[in-house]
Amino acid sequence: MANSSSITHFLLLPYTGTRQLQLLHFWLFLTIYLAALLGNGLIITTIAWDHHLHTPKYFFLLNLSLLDLGAISTTVPKSMTNSLRDTRDISYAGCAAQVFFILFLLGAEYFLLTTMSYDRYVAICRPLHYETLLGSRVCLHIAAAVWACGFLYALLHTANTFSLPLCQGNVVYQFFCEIPQILKLSCSTSYLRELWLIVASACLFFVCFVFIVVSYVEIFRAVLRIPSQQGRHKAFATCLPHLAVVSLFVSTVIPAYVKPSSISSPSLDLVLAVLYSVVPPAVNPLIYSLRNQELKDALRKSIPRCFQKQ
Repeated sequence: MANSSSITHFLLLPYTGTRQLQLLHFWLFLTIYLAALLGNGLIITTIAWDHHLHTPKYFFLLNLSLLDLGAISTTVPKSMTNSLRDTRDISYAGCAAQVFFILFLLGAEYFLLTTMSYDRYVAICRPLHYETLLGSRVCLHIAAAVWACGFLYALLHTANTFSLPLCQGNVVYQFFCEIPQILKLSCSTSYLRELWLIVASACLFFVCFVFIVVSYVEIFRAVLRIPSQQGRHKAFATCLPHLAVVSLFVSTVIPAYVKPSSISSPSLDLVLAVLYSVVPPAVNPLIYSLRNQELKDALRKSIPRCFQKQ
């Protein structure tokens, strides 16, 4: 029986013994990773360069792209390296770093999505007060609070998780280190301390979820009062990308962390982990740019500008 003081490394989910499938996994993850880098990188660059996009809506979108880039870079490169080198090892410090950064970035992303729902609420329900309620200084303070809350949330969970005695070996049945898998390695009763912290976090996340729902109830009520169909369509179009991103985030993250242990299996855990840690960072830029004419026009202008500078 191993304990946490004697563990120097962890073993991640073993890949199939077939070398061709290992390489397939590498190329698949590489394609998704490059798509996420390209999509989020273009959004960050375009918003930073185009002064017409220096508004609260796009400022928060820039922060979302930064968080998505960080989240997918925390898990995917190490997984690709392991599949290419046909290994499962990750150091103790590397595992703790993965847990910290994935919690930090995903936690901050959820807080940011909550803030973005408030942005849409003010833009549609209180448009005359938009610049007052969401001025540049206010937006900076909100963004700083979002990142700080994500950092504190991750620090508490990571410190608490890795202070638990681990006496069930060092095999993590996942392609990256995550808290549910680490808790399976802890002693029979020691995990209860972290469990209470998870319950408290779930309550906080539920409060944020209620805030998002209430914001959209008010938004829909305001939109339905708009007399013209074109006006209603335009108002809905500004909210749909954010609503789609929130739905994708909630529907992938929540099942991964609150599903009953009775239905847990390595294959299900793997699918859920891919859905919440790999898919959203690659898909979010597409969701936000598909029906956003303002962003698409700015992208068309910024791409030739990049080539001209080169």
